[in-house]
Amino acid sequence: MKIGIPRALLYFYYGPFWESFFKRLGLNVVISDSTNKAIINRGIKVAVPEICVPIKILAGHYLTLAQQNVDYIFVPRMVSIRKRQFFCPKFMGLPDMVKHSLNFKEKILTCDVVSDNSNISNYRNYLPLAEKLGKTKKDIKIAAQEAEKDWLQFRKFTQLGYPAPKAYELMVKGLNPVKINPKPGQIRIGLLGYVYNMYDPYISLGIFDILQENNVHVTTFDMFSENELRNVTGNMSKVLFWTFSNYLLEAGLHLFNSDQVDGIIHLTAFGCGPDSFLGKLFELESEKKGIPFMTVRVDEHTGENHLVTRVEAFTDMLKRSKAV
Repeated sequence: MKIGIPRALLYFYYGPFWESFFKRLGLNVVISDSTNKAIINRGIKVAVPEICVPIKILAGHYLTLAQQNVDYIFVPRMVSIRKRQFFCPKFMGLPDMVKHSLNFKEKILTCDVVSDNSNISNYRNYLPLAEKLGKTKKDIKIAAQEAEKDWLQFRKFTQLGYPAPKAYELMVKGLNPVKINPKPGQIRIGLLGYVYNMYDPYISLGIFDILQENNVHVTTFDMFSENELRNVTGNMSKVLFWTFSNYLLEAGLHLFNSDQVDGIIHLTAFGCGPDSFLGKLFELESEKKGIPFMTVRVDEHTGENHLVTRVEAFTDMLKRSKAV
């Protein structure tokens, strides 16, 4: 049996767990190719125009996998990974959107994912899959426990300062890397964005490569543990509505109020409602703390040259400021 996993949305955070889970059940796992023009065009044709770019990309990946002779395509309903906080409604309604607006609805494989923290390995989340996959409760439990070990190792590597794709590569190879620290005199930038914006090379237009070419040390929200950021927003009367938006808010406030960065870039996709609030909060904090801040907004039409020019100008400004 072949299980397809779209290389989109939370694949860049939970992909190591899901891939390990299905493989440990003895299933063949097919990951869709990296986002390209054909995939996103496929998604644009079937998605409503007003929806955000990451969801359009997910639709393209789903349809691409459906044509690759897979038996099922895994599209979980991400509900909550924090008490009294929830995912964006697009994530909670994703299986329904796929089922009712895309072809190949018979291929959808879904379950509700609920947890008190970012570790979603509780086997009970995946028991609804057992019957379709021809597995027992014991099979599901053992696979989830083993996949959890892989995911925790992956998270350990991201917290050492490795971007998620590199952390996954290190995990697969069984290596034990050292922590990445800024080099003397190196510009330090906090890159704040959802994992599916930062790590999808089509959406991000290779922003990590651009920053590295400009000798920049990059810090992202997923390089922190939950415990490091848990109390950052404790003095706020109200936080944002959605969990991953709050992850970014916490990481941003932490970076603005620490001596870890020289500047901050907010990478956001056009059409993201929560980011409109988040970006304004970052602007206010930037003015208060005197730390340079830039928003980079991308959509399916954004060109790489535009991004390169803005990022290089921002880093040049930081280098000159630091040299004074």
